[in-house]
Amino acid sequence: MSNKALIPEAKRGLANFKNEVAGELGVPFSDYNGDLTSKQCGSVGGEMVKRMVEEYESHLK
Repeated sequence: MSNKALIPEAKRGLANFKNEVAGELGVPFSDYNGDLTSKQCGSVGGEMVKRMVEEYESHLK
């Protein structure tokens, strides 16, 4: 399996989305996140998935 991204623009878009969600949740994301707790990182990832699912479901109706 190749490490080449199928849609290179998606990487930047997801990074922007992650930073937006982290900012809203008050999680201080940066280039180095090794000092964050699992709970902090998980809250950002969980919220991202929640929003992506909501967006997808809104298009099904």
